[in-house]
Amino acid sequence: MEHEQKPTTTLQLVLAWGFVGIPLLLGVSQTLLNALQLFQ
Repeated sequence: MEHEQKPTTTLQLVLAWGFVGIPLLLGVSQTLLNALQLFQ
């Protein structure tokens, strides 16, 4: 059986990166804020 692959759309890419990137950015920003509190 041959499976026809459809090209990935721009919307799919944006949603996938948003799904991963937004929590990642939130985690990094919270870590940096907590680290800055240690040096005050």
